[in-house]
Amino acid sequence: MNETLSRLADTGVVAVLRGVEADQLIEITEALREGGVTAVEITADTTDVAGKLGEVTGSFGDEVVVGTGTVLDSETARTTLMAGAEFVVSPSLHEDVIATCNRYGAVTAPGVMTPTEAIRGYEAGADFVKVFPAKTVGPAHLGAMKGPLGQIPMMPTGGVGPDNAADYVDAGAFAVGAGGALVDYDAAERGDYEAITRTAREFTRVVEEARDDD
Repeated sequence: MNETLSRLADTGVVAVLRGVEADQLIEITEALREGGVTAVEITADTTDVAGKLGEVTGSFGDEVVVGTGTVLDSETARTTLMAGAEFVVSPSLHEDVIATCNRYGAVTAPGVMTPTEAIRGYEAGADFVKVFPAKTVGPAHLGAMKGPLGQIPMMPTGGVGPDNAADYVDAGAFAVGAGGALVDYDAAERGDYEAITRTAREFTRVVEEARDDD
């Protein structure tokens, strides 16, 4: 398994940071790391995403694997990879994004909803697929796709929280992606980063226990 993909699998939880403020970025990432979440995805529609990717990679080194999300075209993929992103995630299937990531040896995942999209993305060179929005279809849908497509690592994102993360792991998810259910920006605004750490710790505990049960 690719080292970056292995690290994503090890943490089991990928934090999706969208629109994070520059003065909160490092504190939020540190709070997540302390809670056991060592994979962070900064979405490409965040202001100065390249600068923020560089800031996180420069501050945490190998302690945190950093990627970018909401990537819709090859130009954005290349820009963020040059800024330090180690993996690239899209909400939809873009074969040019996959091709660019393959060219630079970076892990990439398209967003999919159906078995047809999943196999198209995987055949195009994706390392895993992001089942999105997961809340629309639920764990049973992911499990049904894993049946014939067990070779494709799948990460549900969108509506995943501590209350249902275990269900997705039981259905076959190798990791889960989470945004608002994991990162409380109101807490960050108050300076209560410990609240984010507590949620991160709960997320990782739920995922670890679900894996142990398997």
